[in-house]
Amino acid sequence: MVQYIFLAAIVDTWHYALNTDHILAYVTGFLLIGTFVLLFYNRIYVFREQDANLKGQSQNERLSLVLQTGNLRLWLYDVQNRHYIVLSSKGEYSNEYNPVEFSQFFDRDDFEVMRSKVFDICEGRLQKASVSLKGFPIRNGEFKSYDVSLSIAEVGNDGKVKSLLGIEHDVTESMQKQRKVSRLLMRYQNVFNTSLVDMLYYDKNGVLKNINEKACRTFGVKESDVVLHDNFLLENNPFFNKVSLDNLESTRSTSMVDFADFQDERYHLAEFGLRGKMYYESSINPIRNKKGELEGIFMSGRNVTELVESYRHQQEGMKRLQKVTKDIEEYIKNINYALRVSDVRLVNYYPDSYTTEISNNVNEAQLRLSQLRCIRLATIRFRRTVSSVLNRMDHRTPHPIKEVIETEIRDKKGRQIWLMFHMVPLIGSNGRIERYFGLCRNMTDMMETERRLAVETAKAQETELLKQSFLTNMSYEIRTPLNTVVGFAELFESEHDPADEPIFVEEIKRNSNSLLQLVNDILFLSRLDANMIEYNKMEVDFAEVFDSYCQMGWSTVSPNVRTAVENPYEHLVVTIDPEHLGKVISLLCTTSVRFTQEGAIRAKYEYRHGELAISIEDTGRGIAKDMLDRVFERFARDKNDELCGTGLDLPIAQSLVQQMGGTIEIQSEEGRGTTVWLILPCSATTIVKKRDIIV
Repeated sequence: MVQYIFLAAIVDTWHYALNTDHILAYVTGFLLIGTFVLLFYNRIYVFREQDANLKGQSQNERLSLVLQTGNLRLWLYDVQNRHYIVLSSKGEYSNEYNPVEFSQFFDRDDFEVMRSKVFDICEGRLQKASVSLKGFPIRNGEFKSYDVSLSIAEVGNDGKVKSLLGIEHDVTESMQKQRKVSRLLMRYQNVFNTSLVDMLYYDKNGVLKNINEKACRTFGVKESDVVLHDNFLLENNPFFNKVSLDNLESTRSTSMVDFADFQDERYHLAEFGLRGKMYYESSINPIRNKKGELEGIFMSGRNVTELVESYRHQQEGMKRLQKVTKDIEEYIKNINYALRVSDVRLVNYYPDSYTTEISNNVNEAQLRLSQLRCIRLATIRFRRTVSSVLNRMDHRTPHPIKEVIETEIRDKKGRQIWLMFHMVPLIGSNGRIERYFGLCRNMTDMMETERRLAVETAKAQETELLKQSFLTNMSYEIRTPLNTVVGFAELFESEHDPADEPIFVEEIKRNSNSLLQLVNDILFLSRLDANMIEYNKMEVDFAEVFDSYCQMGWSTVSPNVRTAVENPYEHLVVTIDPEHLGKVISLLCTTSVRFTQEGAIRAKYEYRHGELAISIEDTGRGIAKDMLDRVFERFARDKNDELCGTGLDLPIAQSLVQQMGGTIEIQSEEGRGTTVWLILPCSATTIVKKRDIIV
């Protein structure tokens, strides 16, 4: 408003000057203009000063907030008078101290270190420096702690430092926390390393971070540093490999680990020499923060294998003792029962009385047997051995006697009991053999094991022979088409009628295809055994493809054999693996062709209650009754000791069906034909029977 008034006055004066042409009007106009300019610049200066004050106040408030929240204190070191000037939280001078007064706030030695840094900066040897100082005591031997950063605050015109700025950070609380953590870690490490149980610590990602000496000895670790890296995960520990980090809770468990089941390199068992079985008792304790997030996993445990084995043996011993005690009470006068239930007995033979005493303690003889009774207890083939043993003891032989004898006594399983006698002579004070003392041990289980081992060895040898026969058969099956291909190929190089070349080519192609199919079957069987077959289910109209599957298997059918496909559906859309199911149907049809030289082969199917039932019937020569249980074996032989097929047909079909979740059965009578049933679970989306509506 003032500016507008002055402008109006200037205009009026100007008009007046023009009208009067008086010099006073010019002077007055110029004075008014000058006054206006001065007032304008005055207002600009006032506004700028207010803005600067506001900015300065805001910066001071920010500085104060930073100093308070960061536990910071600012002070200046005046180089000229060597005084320390402490600034307030607003950056203003607060107090001034000489070196002696300022040193009272800090430890003397630490303060001298800081002064040497100050002198280095003042003399240009350093641009800035940092130092840690201890302050005055607080309580219980605790001190205030500070981190001080020194830098140049002001440099004079001569280039020398005039003042230094010190930023003092109070780190007492953090140092106390650090010392507390250090003490806790020291106590933790002391307890961790000296504990009598195994202790392991994993981080939140399941990586092993610490392991004590006891755990190292348990797991065969020579140096703990060997396992403290990222390769040793929680899931690689055989005892905790099934522990999931998700929703982990504190648990206690006792488990038995067979190290033979963990031969993968990721378990590192070969490095530690862990073998056999180990019983392990463990406690798993997840460590979580206030938000419930997993921070780590602490585990403790111990090897209780010896304890478990001792307890198990003790339990077994108690059971045996109870059993023996009960049996002796019931049949104390019956040697047959005593030998049948006994494991180990004390035996004494007295040559003077020709008496054998058997007991389960050294104070009382339970049984006394005459020589005739001893001989009668042995089987016929061992009675001469028993008689010979008794005769040698009657003649007081000085040599120990050890014999294993089969008795007429049978155990609860109906097996004849085998007893091992180990007798040694005992010489009396007169230098003469008074009696023979020894042990009688039940060897039935061992003898039975040896017998079974012999049987299994024979079976293994038979299996090996069957495998060799299989390889021989495969060799024959492969060489036959291969020799045919080579033979017809060599005919091209010899003199021949060109009109025969199409026959040569056709034979080469046919046998090459046969050889290729045989190799593919062998490779497919290997993949099948290794569970490497992938099954892809999809919706297929089975009514449209069933006939083609059968015809593929019947491609080599004899002209004397009639084939028929019974298809009761117009459309049957089911979810199956068409490739592998088609292979099974084709294999079964091919097998029926091989066993049927005349007659008929019929294939049909039906969908009932979520299952697809398929049957292949033929009127061929059939399968002998004793071979029905072995037709799906790889090396099955018939009554003429010949391999049934190549071992690549029915075994492949059975494995495919079982892996697809189905079942396969076979019924046959020699000379009457064979029927094979295949049942596969599946779901149907469209079912249209012939002359019917959609169900």
